[in-house]
Amino acid sequence: MHFDFFLVFNLQKAKRNASGLAHSLPISRAFLIQELQCFPSAVLPGVLCPEPAPGSAPAMQRLLMSWHPQYRSSKFRHVYGKAASKEKCYDCVPITHSVHDNHFCAVNPHFIAVVTECAGGGAFLVIPIHQTGKLDPHYPRICGHKGNVLDIKWNPFNDFVIASCSEDATVKIWDIPKHLLTKNITTPKKELLGHARRVGLIEWHPTASNILFSSGHDYKIMIWNLDTREDVLSNPVKILDAHKDVVLSMSFNTDGSLLATACRDRKIRLIDPRARTVLQEASYKSHKANKVLFLGNMKKLLSTGTSRWNNRQIALWDQNDLSVPLLEEDLDGSSGLLFPFYDSDTNMLYVVGKGDGNIRYYEISPEKPYLNYLMEYRSHLPQKGIGMMPKRGLEVSACEIFRFYKLIPTKSLIEPISMIVPRRSESYQEDIYPLTTGGQPAMTAQEWLNGVNKGPLLVSLRPGSGPVNSLPQLPEPEPLVKSPDLTQYKGQGGRMPPEEMQKKSDIKDSRNQLKVEERLPKNEHMRLSNGFDIFECPPPKTENELLQMFYRQQEEIRRLRELVNQRDVKIKQLELELRNVYTATGRY
Repeated sequence: MHFDFFLVFNLQKAKRNASGLAHSLPISRAFLIQELQCFPSAVLPGVLCPEPAPGSAPAMQRLLMSWHPQYRSSKFRHVYGKAASKEKCYDCVPITHSVHDNHFCAVNPHFIAVVTECAGGGAFLVIPIHQTGKLDPHYPRICGHKGNVLDIKWNPFNDFVIASCSEDATVKIWDIPKHLLTKNITTPKKELLGHARRVGLIEWHPTASNILFSSGHDYKIMIWNLDTREDVLSNPVKILDAHKDVVLSMSFNTDGSLLATACRDRKIRLIDPRARTVLQEASYKSHKANKVLFLGNMKKLLSTGTSRWNNRQIALWDQNDLSVPLLEEDLDGSSGLLFPFYDSDTNMLYVVGKGDGNIRYYEISPEKPYLNYLMEYRSHLPQKGIGMMPKRGLEVSACEIFRFYKLIPTKSLIEPISMIVPRRSESYQEDIYPLTTGGQPAMTAQEWLNGVNKGPLLVSLRPGSGPVNSLPQLPEPEPLVKSPDLTQYKGQGGRMPPEEMQKKSDIKDSRNQLKVEERLPKNEHMRLSNGFDIFECPPPKTENELLQMFYRQQEEIRRLRELVNQRDVKIKQLELELRNVYTATGRY
């Protein structure tokens, strides 16, 4: 077999020399098999090859027939990053100079929140997502903390509620008004007091409403139930004290039943948060993890950190066995932290480096080689932090599959970066937009605390489509009104008295009125325009506010036109779903 490989190599060399090309040409399997059959014991010029052993040619044939080229088809091979123009960036934003290793930015379809530099306590800005351009230096802030703000996270099921944690050892929940901010907000909706030292991380539960996790430098993770009327909470529902050092990262699996953490003691832990037990623990000495991330439903974890030689490194782990990583890959020798982001809809992994301007992205596969490098977005402007837009806020008409908001403190700039799949068609691309996580919780906080596990409610990103449920609910039938018996009016010729006829007409009118009320939404819902209350919005005082009001009105007009165009499509979809449900119920 060893000499057969020499034979194949020299066949390639002979063909290359004969054709006069300077580079290696691929040789087909049929050609090699034919050459091996015709010259089983040939000695090519320039190489001394002895007589091959009997039976070696069939073995070589089997080797060649089992060989396949390493080509991998993927619809995301040509994804590229596109930075927004100067007009669509957020300029003159005083970004924080804190050295804490966090994102410092949180985004949802309505707002972008950024931790800002502030004297005499901590503060952050909440800017409407469409209010791009230069920011007013006197723009109102959220400034209720007594220490520097270390982390902020939007409620995934309420775009007008945000949580923040600070060096003052508190966690605060804020209500953001639907109209434009006119003054600083200093009073939170709720205040969580439980940690003894500063709080560095907060995470919302991915499927249960109003469940918040907080991690502090007292080495404890606290679970809070916000479904209470109390404004100040001092008793968390559960406390996880399995860590011996500061927790650097937290991540949930898809249904929120498991929590993965990366700790400063170099260990990755897999925890059941309700039972407060550690299920798996990784103490691999060749990889020091800083951030950890669940990879959707693949039963795998990904961590970023440093290797034994202080190279930046990513590692892939089996969720059921954290003793040895499945894969380790060194990236470079820089010292900045690596922030991982995973898109479970496209199975794409984005690795963002703090202190440099690069964004590497990969495609994750459930089998070897697991990690497939795609490309790298490069920029000469270093990023201090980064925010991520949820899938429901992307521009599907531009084939946008991910969007980052890059914090550039050297220029006081926030730059959106869109990851785009190049497509010529402008229609909705269903193959790159599967059903994704929506904005509605799958269960209440108490259900999750009682042990219920539910996956996220999925929605379609197709314009005009509503939430998708696994079992559509049938409309409740109207209560039947018993018709009067005409036999009791025999003495009157079978005619109904005028009083009964009046009652029947009143019932019919009331039923028609109910149908009209169901068809027309309430007045307060009619006033909501693109997430803002039109009538509560104060009149513009400056030219910038007037321009923003004009842009919002233009955006509202565009949305209303889209709704009018998509009404017929939605009606047809609902009719089809009802027909399927009636068919299924009639069959069973």
